[in-house]
Amino acid sequence: IVIPPPNVTGVLHMGHMLNNTIQDVLVRKARMEGKNTCWVPGTDHASIATEAKVVAKLKAEGIEKNDLSREDFLDHAWDWTRKHGGIILEQLKKLGASCDWERTRFTLDPKMSEQVISVFIDLFNKGLIYRGIRMVNWDPAAQTALSDEEVIRKEVKGGLYYVKYRIAGSDDYLTIATTRPETILGDTAICIHPEDERYKHLKGKKAIVPMVEREVPIIFDSYVDREFGTGCLKVTPAHDINDYELGLKHNLETIDIFNEDGTLNKHGNEFSGLSREVAQKKVIELLKEKGVLDKTEELVHNVGFSERTDSVIEPRLSLQWFLKMDELAKPALDHVMNDDIRFFPSKFKNAYRHWMEEIRDWCISRQLWWGHQIPVYYYGKGSGDYVVGKSPEHVLDEARKRSGNPTLQANDLRQDEDVLDTWFSSWLWPISVFDG
Repeated sequence: IVIPPPNVTGVLHMGHMLNNTIQDVLVRKARMEGKNTCWVPGTDHASIATEAKVVAKLKAEGIEKNDLSREDFLDHAWDWTRKHGGIILEQLKKLGASCDWERTRFTLDPKMSEQVISVFIDLFNKGLIYRGIRMVNWDPAAQTALSDEEVIRKEVKGGLYYVKYRIAGSDDYLTIATTRPETILGDTAICIHPEDERYKHLKGKKAIVPMVEREVPIIFDSYVDREFGTGCLKVTPAHDINDYELGLKHNLETIDIFNEDGTLNKHGNEFSGLSREVAQKKVIELLKEKGVLDKTEELVHNVGFSERTDSVIEPRLSLQWFLKMDELAKPALDHVMNDDIRFFPSKFKNAYRHWMEEIRDWCISRQLWWGHQIPVYYYGKGSGDYVVGKSPEHVLDEARKRSGNPTLQANDLRQDEDVLDTWFSSWLWPISVFDG
C-alpha cells in the first residue's frame, strides 16, 4: 500500500485519519496472515501551498519574494520544509501507523525528481506535451494557474446589473444582464439565441459597448439561455471559458483587461491600475452617470475561489504547458469498463466514466519557484526556440544545431521559469517510490 502523500505544509485532518486507519487495518490483517507487506509513507512538496506559506513568512519579516533570487527563495522554502515537513509523519507515528518508515519518500527527493524530469522528456518526445495559449483558472494572489480541483465554488451575494447597449446607427437599445460590469471593457460581441423572436430584427446589426464606445457584432448562438436576464449575453472571450469558446466559434476579437495580479491593465482606460473590486464600484457609478444602468437586482451566485489563497479566481488566457489527455485517458477508462480494475462501491464506475470521457488537456505548468522546474531551455526569442532535456549540457549540441550558432554555450541557455503542477509528481508516486 502507498499512502497518497499529504501536503508537507499540513497537519492531519479527519479525512487523513479515516484513510490511514483503513490502510493500517488492511496492512496489519495481511501481516497477521503471513503475507509480505509494504506500506510506504511520504509527503508531497505542495508547490502552491508551500510557496504561499513561505511568501507570507517572508512578508512578515519585511522581505518581498521578488527582491530575492530564485536560489535564495528556495533556501527559505527548504528551511520551512525541514521545520514543518515532518509534522504529519510524526503524527502518524504517534497514532501507531505501522508504516515501513525506512522507505519514507518526499516528492522533491533527488531520485524522485529525476524520474519526474525523465517522464516529462519522454512525454514531450512522444508529442504529448505542448505549449500554447489557453484559458486557465488564474489565482491573482499567487499569480499562477490552478487546476479545477484547486478551485472551491462558494455561494456569494452579488448584484445582477442590467445595462443598455445602443444599436449602431439607431437610437434603440439592447439590455444585457451581467454580474461583472467591470468586464464590459473587454466585450467584443453580443450573443442572442437564434430562435428568440424578440430579437430577430437585429440579425446583421452591431451594438455599441458603453464606456468604450466600441462597435461589436450581434451574433446568434443556441448556447444562450433565453430565460436568464434579458436573453442577451455580453461576450468577453478573454474572461470566461464559455465566452472564449464562443469567441473561437465566431472568430471574435479577444481583449484581456486584467494584469496578472487582478488589477486592470491599459484596456481598463480610466480604471487602469484599480483592483477588480474597486473597478466594479467605479464602473457602476459611471454607468449610472451615463444613464445606461437600467436596474440592479440582488443575486446569489457561485464564485470560484483559490483553495490555496482564498482569492477569487479569474478565468484567463495564458501561455502554459499542457499534456494531451485523450491518449492517456483511453486505457485508464478501458481497464475500468472491462472490470480489470473495480471500484467499491461500484456506482463510482459511471462517475469515473463521465469524468474520463469529459477530460480536457491538463495544464501542467505553474508560475512558481518551489517545485520541479520545467526541463525546457530557450536559446532564442522565438516561441519555438527551445530544446528539452535533463540539463543545459545535455541539450547544448541540439541547441547549437537548431540555432545555427556553433559558439553557443550552456550558460547562454535560459531554463523555463515555471515549475510543474504538484500532481505531475504525485501521479507517478505509486511507481517512483519503488524507483520506477
